[in-house]
Amino acid sequence: MYKAFRLLAVSAAVAISALAGGCSSLERLRLIGEPPALASIDNPQTHPGYKPVQMPMPAAQPAVYNPNSLWRSGSRAFFKDQRAHQIGDILTVTVNITDKANIENETQRSRKNSEDSGVTDYIGAKTLSNPAKAILPGRILTADSQASSEGKGSVNRQEALQTNVAAVVTQVLPNGNLVVEGKQEVRVNFEIRELIVAGIVRPEDIQSDNTIDSSKIAEARIAYGGRGQLTDVQQPRYGQQVLDVLLPF
Repeated sequence: MYKAFRLLAVSAAVAISALAGGCSSLERLRLIGEPPALASIDNPQTHPGYKPVQMPMPAAQPAVYNPNSLWRSGSRAFFKDQRAHQIGDILTVTVNITDKANIENETQRSRKNSEDSGVTDYIGAKTLSNPAKAILPGRILTADSQASSEGKGSVNRQEALQTNVAAVVTQVLPNGNLVVEGKQEVRVNFEIRELIVAGIVRPEDIQSDNTIDSSKIAEARIAYGGRGQLTDVQQPRYGQQVLDVLLPF
């Protein structure tokens, strides 16, 4: 009965997985032999998940002009500043990430319990017939339990990413900080490598050549990955992913 129930549960999980990934599977079958398509260039503000950034802002400061002077307070150059400063401007983000981490944990735990009353001839036991004695326990109370657990975990991570990506200013905050977002896609044969950079930058941190280092981006969101034939082979099948979520063992 248990085996039948378990088989039914596994079958139901596979069926749900097939229904969930049906459209995706049909789309992939249609594109067999074709390279993955590049995403269209569009306005980031039109994306379904796009939300304007709201941050604490200081009180607005009025512009101060000095009499008989061509210099305006707060200006970064005497002539026109070519660095990004308004919505739609483009700047280059230098992504330079070098991370290394080594973590190792080990936990061991065990417990053993045993209870035995040692009482066999309890009240009324001798008056019972043989068939009744056959179904009664030899002792009135006997209990044994044993539990143990052992866990080990280790992390050895080393990442290095150095590249440049152009980003677009999508919003100017009241204090003058810029919200930027950039996306880059490179297709090599049948694999697309994708780099996404987003965050908040100060205009003062933008270099004279209109570049900024990724370490100076606040609320930085940097994603580097890919999709295509190689990535597809490295991912487990839909059924295996569903079973990994549903099975308790």
